[in-house]
Amino acid sequence: MTEETKSGSALPILFLVVMIDMIGFGIVIPFLTYFIEDLATVEGITEFGLWVGLMMVSYSAAQFLFSPLWGSLSDRMGRKPIILIGLVGNTVFFTLFGISTSLLMALFARFCAGAFNANIAVAKAYIGDVSDHSNLAKRMGLIGASFGVGFTIGPFLGGEFSNPADKWSMFSDTIFDTHPYLLPCLIASLLSTISFFFAVYKLPESHKPSKDVKVSLNPISTIYNMGRDMKKAIKMPQIGRLIMIATMFSFGFTIMHAVFVLFTEHDLGFSEAQNGRVFAIIGINGMIIQGALIGGLTRKYGSLNLMKFGTFTCGLGLVLVPYVSHQYIWITMGLVVMLISTGNALFQPSFSAILAQRTIDEGQEMGMVMGAQESASAFARILGPLTGGLVWDFTVMKTGILSIATAFHLCGIMMAIALFLQFRMKQIPTETSV
Repeated sequence: MTEETKSGSALPILFLVVMIDMIGFGIVIPFLTYFIEDLATVEGITEFGLWVGLMMVSYSAAQFLFSPLWGSLSDRMGRKPIILIGLVGNTVFFTLFGISTSLLMALFARFCAGAFNANIAVAKAYIGDVSDHSNLAKRMGLIGASFGVGFTIGPFLGGEFSNPADKWSMFSDTIFDTHPYLLPCLIASLLSTISFFFAVYKLPESHKPSKDVKVSLNPISTIYNMGRDMKKAIKMPQIGRLIMIATMFSFGFTIMHAVFVLFTEHDLGFSEAQNGRVFAIIGINGMIIQGALIGGLTRKYGSLNLMKFGTFTCGLGLVLVPYVSHQYIWITMGLVVMLISTGNALFQPSFSAILAQRTIDEGQEMGMVMGAQESASAFARILGPLTGGLVWDFTVMKTGILSIATAFHLCGIMMAIALFLQFRMKQIPTETSV
């Protein structure tokens, strides 16, 4: 390890790399549903909720499958080459997604983008390489901060630069007329290219390559090992309960990912830009809470109480989405998304702190427990959008018990289960207010 990496001076570059990765992920959110609807219409498909879910699932599934591979390769080859490979992949496949002319082509591009964007674990390993016990937690917080910044900027750019030919005459009668969502994809690719050159020239290697590290290219073996660790962790009474809480929360939250824009387009008539602004509000509120308020709130109320309140608040916001007032759209929508983002911003750091503390108190292996939890949440992030898309297609034209609101009610049910599991947890002194 060089003196530069020991001192942490490379961390701003790593922050930039991860932030741009997240901008690239978030930039498609405001227009993904509209893009899929356009492609589905050309192919004569009228129920496209499932395809929206599949596009989201393909990205998460690819990350789930390829994260262990990139992690092992980074142990064998070094962190920097793997980070660079991911940035090259982002550049290529975001552009491919923007010029997609069929659902299968878009699905392939989205899967490949997820596969090459699965190196967030490598960024975390880089931080572990250049940190010690005194600054590890603080530096890991950089990853969370870069997620927040990227997820705020990305959707805003994606919404504002969609359909440029309809907004600015300079784009009329160009490729952007026939590919209205290419420009935001090109912006994501450009940002990845810039990040690539920063990393090439400014990011030092933090890990000495080792040929002794074995790299498995068998995804079945990877899934088997993840399942084994999950089974082991779930059998631990308190830790297993925490993993179930996170799984239910992630499942409910990601159902919303598939149906939120479907709802705002179908029921509220939102444009891509308006959806981008909604997600920017979510990101900004989350950054304020996690970046400035969570420490003081934790000291006053304790992590367990914040986790419970966050789950309730997020669930309430999700259930209220389909009841946004058409007369006062932005006021009521703003209040609802503030509930959702506040709940999520309180839940995530509080849950992570509790899980880490319980793991230490029970003398369990931190890596195994965290890996098992992340694997379980990854399954939920895969199943959530797919479930949301299917439920939307089945209920969108119905009224009564099954209606356009059903998917959001399902989100609320998942949150209620997560909250119920929390009330059956034993509180320990380090989780109480001080």
